[in-house]
Amino acid sequence: MTTLTVARVLATLVAVVTTFGALLADFVIPATAAQHMRNDRWPPHAKFHDAQYIVMSILLGVIALALLVTPWDSEQFAVFTAGAILATPWLGLLGALLFPGTAIHDPEFHNRPVAGLHPQVFLALILLAVLLIAALLTALS
Repeated sequence: MTTLTVARVLATLVAVVTTFGALLADFVIPATAAQHMRNDRWPPHAKFHDAQYIVMSILLGVIALALLVTPWDSEQFAVFTAGAILATPWLGLLGALLFPGTAIHDPEFHNRPVAGLHPQVFLALILLAVLLIAALLTALS
């Protein structure tokens, strides 16, 4: 397997998580959906913005998947562009923590930390690291 193929596989894995992750976690899986779209204490406008994030993640994941499965003259273009697209929602999640009055979870919920981090932050860092590895493999090929 060439390094470019490994890079595409890594980016494709992140694309699949990005496409389905927010939808499953925030809307479908009962335990986590209760903290988001199925949280009766959330006002409609908060749910609107979560739904916006879900739809945006699906769209960005699908666009990246299309780039990754399409043959290109430049494999580097496909991997770098898909990687930049896929990094967007995960960097957005981390960047949202910098705004005043935001929190990674509502006070009534406790999410068991993973490696000392909130699970969403841990996942974002892992997926960004995988994208960085894919980009490095692509740059070195």
